[in-house]
Amino acid sequence: ELLHDTSERKKVIELILATHSSTQERLPFYEKLYAQIFAITGKPKTILDLGCGINPFSFSFMKLKACNYYAYYINKEEIDTINHYFNLLHTENYSFIGKAKVADITKADFPLVDLCLLLKMTDVIDKGKGHKKTEELLERIPAKYVIVSFATKTMSGKEMTAPRRSWMEWLCKRLDYSYTIVEFENELFYVIRK
Repeated sequence: ELLHDTSERKKVIELILATHSSTQERLPFYEKLYAQIFAITGKPKTILDLGCGINPFSFSFMKLKACNYYAYYINKEEIDTINHYFNLLHTENYSFIGKAKVADITKADFPLVDLCLLLKMTDVIDKGKGHKKTEELLERIPAKYVIVSFATKTMSGKEMTAPRRSWMEWLCKRLDYSYTIVEFENELFYVIRK
């Protein structure tokens, strides 16, 4: 019953997204973020969310009807919860198909998709040892567009002196990928076209 009450659903989804710092920070601009990304990429029919955390709960902000959504993460409990949510969405709308799985994204194989989300993941992937692993992953992702994001504030909330990542821009240039930057107060998004 709760699933069909949109105001109740919105409250529940916002409460879930508020439980993690990255998704909580995006709550004020999720709708605008997806609208700006899709204005560049077009509305995707297939999405891959790597290192997803609880970001799949933001699906309603995407305003998509038909979509295949693939989510990969290392936490089994969160993946189970996301699969439960995906099943509820599918029950409501057969044009939505979601699959979440536990995987090491540096080694996993991925389905062919229109758009891939790689939000605040490069530091986790590279572990402070250059950016070779991120580069290898970007090359392996079978998507026309990859959205890579970075925090623009430090953990203590201070503005970063250089929020843009010159290494990401050089990497795109070297791989002959074009990119557009979408920026919000606390997060910078590179919308990369491969």
